[in-house]
Amino acid sequence: MRAVLSSSLVLASSLLSASTPAWAAGPAAIVAAAQPAATAQQAGLVDVASLDPAIVIEMRYLGSNNFTGAPVPGYHANICYLRAPAAQALARVQQRVQAQGYRLQVFDCYRPVQAVRSFVAWAHAPADPAAKVAYFPNIAKPDLLDGYISATSGHSRGHTVDLGLLDCRHGPCHPLDIDTAFDVFDPAANVGHRSISTLQQANRDRLQQAMLAEGFEPYAMEWWHFSHPEQREQALALDVPVR
Repeated sequence: MRAVLSSSLVLASSLLSASTPAWAAGPAAIVAAAQPAATAQQAGLVDVASLDPAIVIEMRYLGSNNFTGAPVPGYHANICYLRAPAAQALARVQQRVQAQGYRLQVFDCYRPVQAVRSFVAWAHAPADPAAKVAYFPNIAKPDLLDGYISATSGHSRGHTVDLGLLDCRHGPCHPLDIDTAFDVFDPAANVGHRSISTLQQANRDRLQQAMLAEGFEPYAMEWWHFSHPEQREQALALDVPVR
């Protein structure tokens, strides 16, 4: 989950529903200016599964299996939305890896601005001991705001995706061994980290090569994070819910 700092930050108050986790109910938070739109379709986003249903969609922020330990504001359905160039490129990646016996496993795609805002609020809240052990064992929680969590995100522009690979060559599909899990904020998750096994490095390379072949660009701090450059500079941050 990479979040990229931008000069277009504004100070806004968080008005959160009663169902919002307690850590996300803080006062003012820095947020990105979002483009008004009522639905993902009106915003020009594409449902990736409509292009290739073989892609496994597992939107982690829809439920509690994520670093916050709770459903994240803005996520109401297990749907991966991206802008058309990124969605089409991801479908081509799926075709590429499927020919080798693998499937893409998507963890996050388009991310509403309200979700980004809630991540910043979470980062400022006291650390939960269990979450620290599982997701950031070697980094102080406030330090996550330096490179891992930020006030704006390429995800909100619809060109960034977090994903892994499933091995489907022999029986039921299962995740490839890439050492760290998704959203583990640790140097071990860095692209090119050397303290992993030869097999784990080969599996990371397989994912990287497949994504690079279709124009995606990696993020050095997170092996799962890729952005597509087409229309990236023109796209505005969105806050339509995922539904």
